[in-house]
Amino acid sequence: MIETAPAGAALLDVAPVPLDRVSTFDHEVDVLVVGLGCAGAAAAMEAAQAGASVIALERASGPGGSSAQSGGELYLGGGTAVQQACGFADDADNMFAFLRAALGPHADEEKLRLYCDGSVEHFEWFRSCGVTFNESLHDAPTWMPFTQDGLMWLGENAWPYDELARPVPRGHRPATKGWAGHTLMDALLRTCAERGVVTHTDTRARSLVVDPDGRVVGVVARRFGEQVTYRARRGVVLTTGGFVDDEEMLADHAPVLLGHGKVSDGLDDGSGIKMAAALGAATRRMGFVEAAYTAVPAMVCRGMLVNGLGQRFVNEDVYPGLFSHAALHQPGPCFVLLDEQGLESVPEADLMGVRPTYAAETLAELEEELGLPAGSLERTVATYNAHAAVGEDPLHHKAARWLRPLEGPWAVVDPRLGFFAEGSAAGGGTGFQGFTLGGLSTTVDGEVRSVAGPPVPGLYAAGRASSGIHGEGYISGTSLGDGTFFGRRAGRAAARA
Repeated sequence: MIETAPAGAALLDVAPVPLDRVSTFDHEVDVLVVGLGCAGAAAAMEAAQAGASVIALERASGPGGSSAQSGGELYLGGGTAVQQACGFADDADNMFAFLRAALGPHADEEKLRLYCDGSVEHFEWFRSCGVTFNESLHDAPTWMPFTQDGLMWLGENAWPYDELARPVPRGHRPATKGWAGHTLMDALLRTCAERGVVTHTDTRARSLVVDPDGRVVGVVARRFGEQVTYRARRGVVLTTGGFVDDEEMLADHAPVLLGHGKVSDGLDDGSGIKMAAALGAATRRMGFVEAAYTAVPAMVCRGMLVNGLGQRFVNEDVYPGLFSHAALHQPGPCFVLLDEQGLESVPEADLMGVRPTYAAETLAELEEELGLPAGSLERTVATYNAHAAVGEDPLHHKAARWLRPLEGPWAVVDPRLGFFAEGSAAGGGTGFQGFTLGGLSTTVDGEVRSVAGPPVPGLYAAGRASSGIHGEGYISGTSLGDGTFFGRRAGRAAARA
């Protein structure tokens, strides 16, 4: 227990607690993992595999966090068994070339190089945990295929990336239909249990315990209103997620997401980042985010995205997260424009329940209804059709597969009124939802750097609590992939400390 704090001091705020104020510890363990999503599970099982005793703390009533609520995609490549079975030859250099461009500018190339070089081994690690993948390809742009295909494209075959690296699909999906996050987490948690990891749920870490030499040696937590103290003999690993649910932190670091929907389990409030920063830990890239515009990719690639001036601004067959970032910075709102043939060609499953919000016989009617400048859509479509008639898109380089002249009647989808409409916890009514990518500055082994440069002894981090492989870009599957890959390294490093 913690001895009585000085008058006026907050007993359990994020300020570090000196070791000499802790009279006794309720629990002692080699490695303490704080947060049990995918990164925490990977860290916990690897620490246990290395021979350490491990306790994982989870503030919710069950583990999984935002990882369990995700689509479950894993960005893996370099020549996995699934890629080979689907007829694709890949290697680590080719994967690196794509990701350096797609996750940039300013991707962390040291971490990225390790991730690409170790990707095939990481794929096999998932399979050793009981994750299975079907050897089939979903061959169309999508946020998430509602099939059980084990491989999907994530923009590798779209311009400009098809000119920077050999196009190879790398989106790996666990064998399940629909959202695969729970499938993935179930497998990781089973492996944690098999390796002896002890889980304490409903337990919220509040402060780090620090010895006189500045080493992190434990955590002060709360469980059902009671204080609980944990001693970590070798290290504490923070895998508490990002900070999209903390409005103050968003305003300070990533205001571009203010007012938009949040991709999280509701508990990504930056708690781990704040605890570490309170003792002098450095942060990195706190302003970088992923923002998803909730337009249906199967519609977008068959038509066009236009901004509030009625103009195209991106090649519509690119990875949806990239057209989302482009849309976020356009004069808004942005709309999806389709003709009747394009709409009818979308497979029912790929529509995701979305139907057009506007329809008209002429583009002039749509311009008036949407409040776009007169003649704007007519000029945009005329230019597009003239190039599409000869299989070209010199302005934005959409692939010829998706090019053809568009003809009325017309349909428009307003993503603000789509499957994440106002009133939805995810959508927020703007058409955008997102999460943060920045976090604690870490070495490739998860050691948390101090603002002075050297690592904070005894403290590690992984997942969205840390700044991972990303620069200013994002590709689906790189959160779960990066979190587990560097979570494993953090767990092993903490175990041998």
